[in-house]
Amino acid sequence: MTYYIFQTKVGIIIIFYIIAIIVVIADQLTKVLIRTYIDIDQAFTIWGIPLTHIENSGMAGGLFPGNARLFGLIAVLFVVGVLYFRKTGDMKGALIDSSFGFFVGGAIGNGIDRLLYGQVTDFIIRRNGVLNIADHAIEIGALLLIMYGIISWFKKRALLTETES
Repeated sequence: MTYYIFQTKVGIIIIFYIIAIIVVIADQLTKVLIRTYIDIDQAFTIWGIPLTHIENSGMAGGLFPGNARLFGLIAVLFVVGVLYFRKTGDMKGALIDSSFGFFVGGAIGNGIDRLLYGQVTDFIIRRNGVLNIADHAIEIGALLLIMYGIISWFKKRALLTETES
């Protein structure tokens, strides 16, 4: 069963697509602003958040530099895989749809950069590196997936307990 936010005359808007679209728009908009107005390696702070502008031709943490196009292709395959799994898999519901929406939005956001520019624009300074909105969306997707797994485990455990009694 899929959970819906609201129904319109045009059709049903699914939470998965809303989240994915918002993530892609927010990611690409912030990257355009950074690329347009901030020089590479320029550091600055907005609302107490340290920012900079770097271009990464590899994957997370700068690993495997120069392989952005390969990782862009992997992002496309990942999105296709998620879409296929959503259609055929057993995991259903608002929480897992939200998780997949964040994953897909993040993969598309970074995939666009990799395929169009051969590198990803990162700008949010964190203790473990410099990230972007797409990276944070993927992290949120992972947290929601973990929550889904824990909740599912408890539900199955409760169901087993009920059937044993």
